[in-house]
Amino acid sequence: MHDTGEYLSQSELAAHRADAWSRQRRHVATSAFYRALWGGQEPPEDLADLGQLPFSDKAGLRLSQAAHPPFGDYLANPRDQVRRLHRTSGTTGQAMNLALSARDCEITEFVAGRCQRAAGLGPGDTVVHCLNYQMWMGGLTDHMGLERTGATVIPFGVGNTELLIRTIAEIGVTAISCTPSYPAVLARVLAEKFPHMAPRDLGLRLGLFGGEPGLDDPALRARIREQWGLEPRNSNYGVSDVFCNFAAQCEHDTRLHFMAADVLYPELIDPETGALQAIEAGASGELVLTHLERDCQPLVRFRTGDILAIDETDPCTCGRTGFRFRVVGRSDDMVVVRGLNLFPTMVAAVLAAIPDLSGDYRIPLDAPPPYDALPVAAELAEGRIASPALAAKVAAALKKNLGATARVTLLAHGSLSVTEGKTARVIRSY
Repeated sequence: MHDTGEYLSQSELAAHRADAWSRQRRHVATSAFYRALWGGQEPPEDLADLGQLPFSDKAGLRLSQAAHPPFGDYLANPRDQVRRLHRTSGTTGQAMNLALSARDCEITEFVAGRCQRAAGLGPGDTVVHCLNYQMWMGGLTDHMGLERTGATVIPFGVGNTELLIRTIAEIGVTAISCTPSYPAVLARVLAEKFPHMAPRDLGLRLGLFGGEPGLDDPALRARIREQWGLEPRNSNYGVSDVFCNFAAQCEHDTRLHFMAADVLYPELIDPETGALQAIEAGASGELVLTHLERDCQPLVRFRTGDILAIDETDPCTCGRTGFRFRVVGRSDDMVVVRGLNLFPTMVAAVLAAIPDLSGDYRIPLDAPPPYDALPVAAELAEGRIASPALAAKVAAALKKNLGATARVTLLAHGSLSVTEGKTARVIRSY
């Protein structure tokens, strides 16, 4: 891979990809999983013809690991070449074992470092990393990506928020790496345990966020910036089965930059039909990814389930050439209300603009579709009182902005649980 792969021109990138795929296609062809999936068909020599192959998806990988534990029969390297094992959280199904060779680790960390560096982290910074280290890819691997920027990295993990606050204050930490909902946890602990100290007093200059949607919303960014006095950056978008982090924003643009074009081949498809969509400004669809360099568990035409909106394909002011995009939501988080496709991020943008609300919410679904209305449980801002008039105001805002009728329940401030890890917004109890 290129040291400056995120700056490659289209002609340079095309030549590099062709060379990488010529090796990778031979490697993937040794996989029993893909031989069965493709029915004996050979992978095409030209990436432009990749659409001849069927998709792979999470369901297929789960079946593979269940039948061929622990790594599945898409493990394309000998078992003794596995140098690291991570595991997914299993929040959307069976937890998956992720195998990486030494080279896989190196490339994963290298690409993650590109992302964190683009977001503004570098030598002279001290960053505290507050994601789960217990087997989850976001702990250790993201930590190693942070180190690639030249910054000093504190491997804090999750829990013991009081100690975290003291550590930030005593050591002079300049940046925090966490989920975008975690600052709310910190703020509550500060108010309860350190009443003499405001969030701004901690002196953080940079927030490196990932793991959850929502940071595309200008209202949330403004709220974090005002409360903490730091610059919020979306520095960590990835798909655990593919790469822990391969997209981030830069100082010039709040949209995510695709940072791994030299090691990942992206496609965009219609999530309903699977038809290819051109990656061009104004397009939207589900992201499909193919590894161009991966030893242990190479993926080809893997459906991520993430729905993207492509905003720009021209080079950014920062010089990076990857397309810029927003994550609209996950296909499995989509709620269809009277024919309207709604995602949690769309609800979040509406609620964040209402000062009477904290911005936290849940979408509780107690029955399978179809839905005539969208149930929304919205938390009140501190000191605010629920009323029928306020519930009607929130419902009207959702109707105006989303076009859907909403059934709004207002919850007392602090009644929704906040965690250091990912926060689920769509709650299905059926």
